Amino acid sequence: MPSQVNVPLPPGYQLDEYRIERQLSLGGFSIVYLAFDKDDAPVAIKEYLPNSLALRAEGDALPSIAEENVATFRYGMKCFFEEGRALAKISHPNVVRVQNFFRANETVYMVMHYERGRTLQEHILRHKGDIRESFIRAVFARLLNGLREVHTHKLLHLDIKPSNIYLRNDGQPVLIDFGAARQTLSLDTPLLKPMYTPGFAAPEQYNNARRELLGPWTDIYSVGASMYACMAAAAPQAADQRVERDQLIPAVKRWPEKYSRQLLETVDWCMRLNYLERPQSVFALQKALADKERSVPKQADSLFGHLRRKVRNLIK
Repeated sequence: MPSQVNVPLPPGYQLDEYRIERQLSLGGFSIVYLAFDKDDAPVAIKEYLPNSLALRAEGDALPSIAEENVATFRYGMKCFFEEGRALAKISHPNVVRVQNFFRANETVYMVMHYERGRTLQEHILRHKGDIRESFIRAVFARLLNGLREVHTHKLLHLDIKPSNIYLRNDGQPVLIDFGAARQTLSLDTPLLKPMYTPGFAAPEQYNNARRELLGPWTDIYSVGASMYACMAAAAPQAADQRVERDQLIPAVKRWPEKYSRQLLETVDWCMRLNYLERPQSVFALQKALADKERSVPKQADSLFGHLRRKVRNLIK
């Protein structure tokens, strides 16, 4: 399906009780705006508008949807709406706060608390190769508090990466831009491009037929990859490539002089290709990050070849 670009709603547009100020970001699945509510308080509004299914032209508010895409568009809209409703039940300082969700312009919108600060990705680019262990431990310990709350509500994020980890001005991290609805839509609609992020997506996210393999360990792989990116100032090798030919240098071998062995082993533990060998819960990972003396489970070397072949078969 040819790529197309959606035109955002213009500044000053009145969307329900919100006034659009400007576009914050535009992706293949949605557009995010800075807006102001009726009390003139700033909010972030995410608009469901996958550019492979719908096209909005200059001057239009309603998107144009081809007949053959209507059912898929509506299914994605339902997933997006349900995700917003589930997130609205979560109130945690390290998870983006969903304040409202509504329908308009033949699509759906999610209204979130507007955060001030910068993304972890921006922080990485600003401090290339000079991010301290104390910073990594502090940021991810707090972030995991939020992720644990998400998992408690039977939700998965499925798109954790440095650009989806927001650092408030006080240093507190916030999980933003959940990818579960995108993942569901791409799994159920083979015509759509995959909506995971190479380098941060776990191996099991590449297999449309085995969604039952997705679990807390899937988000944990992404957390490990994000910690690895803090150290490398770049995304690690994509998991599907690792399954075929693993060229990722383990953290313990790459930075033995810069970070503690326990932290490096924890990162490698999170990024094991076989989901059964990763931490199975956020709590298990939190314990490892909190206790610098805690040893990380060894990889089952005798089973590794068999498990790698099994994972390779799963994502083909």
